[in-house]
Amino acid sequence: MNSPDTRLTLRHSVATLPLTNSFAALPPAFYTRLASTPLPAPYLVCANPAAADLIGLDAAALHSEGFLQVFSGNARHAQSAPLSAVYSGHQFGVWAGQLGDGRAILLGEAAAPSVSPEGAYELQLKGAGMTPYSRMGDGRAVLRSSIREFLCSEAMAGLGIPTSRALSVIGSDQRVMRETPETTAVVTRMAPSFVRFGSFEHWYQNDRQQELQTLADYVIARSYPELSDVAQPYQALLQEVTGRTAELVAQWQAVGFMHGVLNTDNMSILGLTLDYGPFGFMEAYDPAHICNHTDSQGRYSYKMQPQIGHWNCYALGQALLPLISEVDDVHAALADYQPRFDRKMATLWHAKLGLVATMENDQELIDALLLILQRSRVDFPLFFRRLAALDLSDTQGDAPLRDLFLDRAAFDAWALQYRARLRQENSIDAARAQAMNRVNPKYVLRNYLAQIAIDKAQQKDFSEVEKLLTILQHPFDEQPEHAHYAALPPDWAGKLEVSCSS
Repeated sequence: MNSPDTRLTLRHSVATLPLTNSFAALPPAFYTRLASTPLPAPYLVCANPAAADLIGLDAAALHSEGFLQVFSGNARHAQSAPLSAVYSGHQFGVWAGQLGDGRAILLGEAAAPSVSPEGAYELQLKGAGMTPYSRMGDGRAVLRSSIREFLCSEAMAGLGIPTSRALSVIGSDQRVMRETPETTAVVTRMAPSFVRFGSFEHWYQNDRQQELQTLADYVIARSYPELSDVAQPYQALLQEVTGRTAELVAQWQAVGFMHGVLNTDNMSILGLTLDYGPFGFMEAYDPAHICNHTDSQGRYSYKMQPQIGHWNCYALGQALLPLISEVDDVHAALADYQPRFDRKMATLWHAKLGLVATMENDQELIDALLLILQRSRVDFPLFFRRLAALDLSDTQGDAPLRDLFLDRAAFDAWALQYRARLRQENSIDAARAQAMNRVNPKYVLRNYLAQIAIDKAQQKDFSEVEKLLTILQHPFDEQPEHAHYAALPPDWAGKLEVSCSS
């Protein structure tokens, strides 16, 4: 642990922030070097001191003119090597061919090993203008989607779920056309790497085995150095990514998070939550819920996420086959997905229910609960938060839980089984409540909360974005002054829709 005085010496201004770019050392076929397109009359919408701390950037620098110019894309950092990467991918299960960073520009890596366990974060401007991979797009992001990504990145980090991070959103009055005209913005996002499953698919589909191996070697050396000396490093890479992906999806399911667009080009090779678009957090519990209204077939519904995560790992396995050589070895690596998912999911459900031991009929108890939650469309985060207060010996206090159910008799029957199960392990109310409140968030980024913040921001009032950021960075804390942010959503929230343009 660094002392406070030592940490102070690690704080940088924007100008002195050290940047490197290992991705730029790859052969030119992997990317295009380019400058960002200036953003007219930029202004700071929001900045994140917690993310700045990860790269050793002084929090005071977030409000400097230099920060505004560099992270709007209007000025080039002296040590940056800006580029956009090429990749391909499957979109909605269909091969889409070449894609790439259509509106994202990688500035470089900010290395701060003394203050960050990851050691270095790549800094990427999203919405910084057209690139050779923009296809029919304009290369811009809109304020609405930028705020959503900024807030959800940090909400997921607060929940302890692997994710890219968000440093800032810088807006402009420049307008672009989406469903309607919208103002533009640039969000700076951070991750140890932005390499995706689709980065490997690109070289496989183009029969470029040398580039495929170069990319695999780069990822192993930079992100999985412990695999460098194993007998079959590419198989080991696939197995590790498969396991990380399985556990990531389990964490999503446990908090009711729905990504919305689980295309292979949106899947991180590090098992991070990446590319926030039409995401949503489960409110009224419905396993068939689709958070992306573009997804007419429900491919990326809540209940489908585990299966799609597995499917995407198979796509990665196919891409790595030329390096692994044997199909059986690919299948052996992919076989890790379901056991890892099942183990992680069981651990998370037990924690959510305050169960310390594992017993024979636990899955039946969990399945019975999910069924009654579905039938009464019970609010997912609110139920588990209230469940922590259940009194083992007094059913009179169950009213706040029972009131969430249309079929209260069904809840009573389940609660009877739940209490019996808790008694089997001599559960103690106070200890159980404390443990459950550490894993069941009181606050999640409900769509209507994000929309309120967006509506205010579009009027140049950024106070709600800042307030939500503060709340969501501590989702398990009671925060009684903000209790209304954890209440049931208003009726109008049910009419909100988000799509791929989000």
